[in-house]
Amino acid sequence: MRSLYAPWVRTRLRAAPAAAWALALLVALTACLAAAFPRALDRHQDAGLRRAVADAQPDRSTLRLDAPQPGPDMTPEQQEKSMRPARLATEYSGILDSVPAPLAVDPAQSSYGVRTEVPMEVPDTFLARPHGLPAQVTLAAQSGLAGHSRLTEGRLPRAAAGAVHRTTAEVEAAVTAETAENLRIEVGSVVHVPGLLRGPVAVRVTGIVTPREPSGAYWSTASLLRTPALVYLPGDPDRRAYWLGALLLPPEAGPVLLGTAGDPVRYWNLAPDPHGLHGYDVDRLKSALASLENGPALREARLHTDERTEVTTDLDAVLGSYERLDDGIAPLIAVAAFGAGTVALVVLLMAGGLAADRRRAELALLRARGASLRGLTVRLLGETATVALPAAAVGLTAAVLAVPDARLLPAALAALAVTAVAALALPLRAAAAHRTVGVHSARTDITAVRPSRRRTVAELTLLVLAAGAVETLRRRGTADGDALMSAAPVLVAIIAALLLVRLYPLPLRGLARPAARLRGAIGHLSLARAGRGATSAILPLLALSTALTTAAFGGSVLAGVREARDAAALLAVGADARVEAVEGLPSALPGQVRRTPGVSGLTELSIAYQARPGGRQQTLPVAGVDPTAYAALADRTDLGAFDGEQLRRPASAKAPLPALASPSTAQNHGTAPFEIRMQDGTLITVRITVVRDRTPALSGTDFLIVDRAGLSREAARPTVLLLTGGGLDGTALRRVAEPRADVRLRAEERDRYVDSPLQSGAERVYVAAVTAGAGYAVLTLLLSLLRTAPERRALLARLRTMGLTRAQGRRLLVLESLPQAGLAALGGVLTGWATIRLLAPGIDLTALALPPATSAPVPAELHTDALSLAVPAAAVLLVTVGVAAVQAWWTGRRGSVTELRVGDAR
Repeated sequence: MRSLYAPWVRTRLRAAPAAAWALALLVALTACLAAAFPRALDRHQDAGLRRAVADAQPDRSTLRLDAPQPGPDMTPEQQEKSMRPARLATEYSGILDSVPAPLAVDPAQSSYGVRTEVPMEVPDTFLARPHGLPAQVTLAAQSGLAGHSRLTEGRLPRAAAGAVHRTTAEVEAAVTAETAENLRIEVGSVVHVPGLLRGPVAVRVTGIVTPREPSGAYWSTASLLRTPALVYLPGDPDRRAYWLGALLLPPEAGPVLLGTAGDPVRYWNLAPDPHGLHGYDVDRLKSALASLENGPALREARLHTDERTEVTTDLDAVLGSYERLDDGIAPLIAVAAFGAGTVALVVLLMAGGLAADRRRAELALLRARGASLRGLTVRLLGETATVALPAAAVGLTAAVLAVPDARLLPAALAALAVTAVAALALPLRAAAAHRTVGVHSARTDITAVRPSRRRTVAELTLLVLAAGAVETLRRRGTADGDALMSAAPVLVAIIAALLLVRLYPLPLRGLARPAARLRGAIGHLSLARAGRGATSAILPLLALSTALTTAAFGGSVLAGVREARDAAALLAVGADARVEAVEGLPSALPGQVRRTPGVSGLTELSIAYQARPGGRQQTLPVAGVDPTAYAALADRTDLGAFDGEQLRRPASAKAPLPALASPSTAQNHGTAPFEIRMQDGTLITVRITVVRDRTPALSGTDFLIVDRAGLSREAARPTVLLLTGGGLDGTALRRVAEPRADVRLRAEERDRYVDSPLQSGAERVYVAAVTAGAGYAVLTLLLSLLRTAPERRALLARLRTMGLTRAQGRRLLVLESLPQAGLAALGGVLTGWATIRLLAPGIDLTALALPPATSAPVPAELHTDALSLAVPAAAVLLVTVGVAAVQAWWTGRRGSVTELRVGDAR
């Protein structure tokens, strides 16, 4: 086998090194992009999951295992032994072994120990008493205090191993700096904690510490260890409060908690390791959590600790929130992936078709001389595989280096698929073209070849699939999408391309006749040449149409995301900038802000967030405005425009004030007059006359807008300034307004909406898909023109011997290329527009545009973006004209005799 095929491969590669290098470059580039796609998805998903877990408070993400104090069936010595650090450490190691994969635990932030569950009131009068109520404390003997804190005063508490019992009269403790400051604890202070069936336990404070990582799970799983709480008495009309703090005992002092009235418990806090979490493991993570909360893992943990051990965590809710975001974004990414992948597939097939067309005579001669179809196919496969396999390996290596820290298997499978297509394209195309032995091939013009029944059946099948996918997507949306629905834009583009190929000869035939009657032969000759194009022009049309549709769809998605964020930011801020103070703005501030660079308009508002309508307890935000100025602002921002005269205060002081209300407020209060008690205690009577679902002043679902002239002087005092203008300087505004007021800019608010790496990663994937589609579209044009380049050069050479000038030659090549490119551009624009209009009702961009925690105040819908339709189509025409002009110029540099003598086949 080696002696049979190696010479063929070596000879062919040496005979055409340029073609081999071009194929290698194409395969390496495509394999790199194909392999980088799943790795980029993995990285974005991992980053999104880790951000979700990191952003969740440790009291939600930490797995808390709690076991009550030892039961009465144990001896006092056994009870004390179960509270000592040696036993707890052994149990902690057993728990770590029982945590099921892929759940990863961060040992640096995990902890264990004993604590009192019930706060205990202490009688010491030196502790802070804000309303005369005695302070309460909890005791905690948690592991790792020295490694997670810095000693700022005194020393860390100590206790000899085995020296502390439930009857010990005095132990040492430390407190955090916040606890010491708020409860007025100093080094040397002694806190007397109530005992159980014994006297109080004296806890002597020996040191004050500062947490090394205050937001870490060690300190924030139970934030009371770090920060004391001011607890208000429930139901107290005077809202009296007391301080609740924690005293940090050494782990060896754990048994003393058995002698207190605080109901001690043993605990093991397992902090998840964000770096060990992966987006593709979410389902397994949820199963692991379920097993640990109420399953086999919990039973195993109880074997190591106590049969009454319980596990509590909200990590499953965090994973559910991430999964909902991922499920909302994944179908949109799949649409982009199908589009870019289809174009890349077509380009690979075109490369194989180009090689088969240019070697048609060679392969036909081999078949005529006795070469079997199987043997010829295997030889060609060995030739292409020799080039494709190393190139794909290079592309895969480049993708792994460019996108690290992701799974290798999906990337390797993607690169392998590219290799298979690239290696099989030429052999299968040659096998199909040379099934029968023949030296002379039949004419393959588009206008001469009649579509076969097989082709008709295939096109109808694709039409049914595309129609079914579009209808499914319109009915169900992308939430329950599958591969067929994600491929719907591509299927629509393919159907449109096939229709273009069917209709391609008709306009050519119609234009050829009138062109023949014109002066000069360029127009008629170019149309005749375009009409005699080979049937392999189907693939270029498919690639161009699919690439243009993908670019239009991806560009429209990005435009819809951008507009949704702009609209949401505008609704949240109310204008280009918002300056707000709760207690009212200084009288001089509006003038100072108006003189700030970039401010072109300023509207003053008086907002009372705690106004109460009709004596109800429920509050209703009420904004007092100048009707004329506010109506102009609403019209300029397109947030519920109205006629300012509709809110003008009536001439009669007894008449109710006209009001603009939200739909829910209007539904609750109707059109009859009703009273509202403002924050300053005054009463106003209003009647709803205008209903709008949005307004610049307030972004909630309940609001009321009235004329400021009808309010009291205190209620009409401006609290908000809404600013408009281009190029607002946030630094200058804050320099003028802060600290008297808060400043919010619409541009900054918009930037906050990219909440998760999953969202930003999806946007980058879409940009990459659009860019890849455009690049492969250009490559399609180049391959299409390369296929006919030798024939075109020979044609120009022959025509120059008949008197054709160089300018006429350039026009001939350009006009010959325009019909196919023009049809592809026009078809791509129409297909992209139709695809977006058809699929828009089933696609929701909210998950991609806005953070999961933000309820979408504006619809994030897909709609047609004119630039995304026009720019790629125009680029196709420009590239076509440019390549044809360059080809004509390059041909003109070579003499006609040289061209005519190069190759008999020309």
